[in-house]
Amino acid sequence: MKIFHVPCLEDNYSYLIIDESTGDAAVVDPVEPEKVIQSAEQHSAKIKFVLTTHHHWDHAGGNEKMKQLVPGIKVYGGSLDKVKGCTDAVDNGDTLSLGHDLNILALHTPCHTKGHISYYVTGKDGESPAVFTGDTLFVAGCGKFFEGTAEQMHQSLCVTLASLPKPTLVYCGHEYTVKNLEFALTVEPNNEKIQQKLSWARQQRQANLPTIPSTLEEELETNPFMRVNNPEIQEKLGCKSPIDTLREIRNKKDQWRG
Repeated sequence: MKIFHVPCLEDNYSYLIIDESTGDAAVVDPVEPEKVIQSAEQHSAKIKFVLTTHHHWDHAGGNEKMKQLVPGIKVYGGSLDKVKGCTDAVDNGDTLSLGHDLNILALHTPCHTKGHISYYVTGKDGESPAVFTGDTLFVAGCGKFFEGTAEQMHQSLCVTLASLPKPTLVYCGHEYTVKNLEFALTVEPNNEKIQQKLSWARQQRQANLPTIPSTLEEELETNPFMRVNNPEIQEKLGCKSPIDTLREIRNKKDQWRG
């Protein structure tokens, strides 16, 4: 499995996933189709289908153009009605295959949007799996609760995604990492893992390099929204449960001006 970032718009990422044995590829959220197709050509890959995480324009807005540029392409997403250009709806537990070696599992991760899908991709034994989390899980953050509740985000982050293997590479939809880690330090000022990762992320961005992927293990160590089971964090925020803690951290993040 080979994965390539395709920077789009101001801070979005589309991704090209390639099965190395066949050169077959899938693209995640190709909001600027020409850039994605150019990347596929550079890597001698054949785009077979689109994986859409959710219906927001900066993720699904390139699907119709993609269908024009790659006739017959399939576009997967969580809803035929809401996701622009969607040809095939997927639900939690649905599986797809790419080339000879890659398997893709659809995970329903609602809250940011009702039909949000994350895609968990596994390859050959010994290869780290990858998960494409759109705007549900960011590096050190999570998406705003536009269409859901703290209960749903807790299920999506702390149950569904947290149960994936710890070495899983996390590819999210936006380059928000530095701000997210700066906020994370307001929740846990003494968390050395957050301090170290923030220093690294600032260096990456100064060099105009991505801070993505993270790993699930890193997220469990540094992402406040995935650390809401921590009694110290609950106590600091005056909360009695993980869900209340998640709601409170999201409220604080929404008001925070870093």
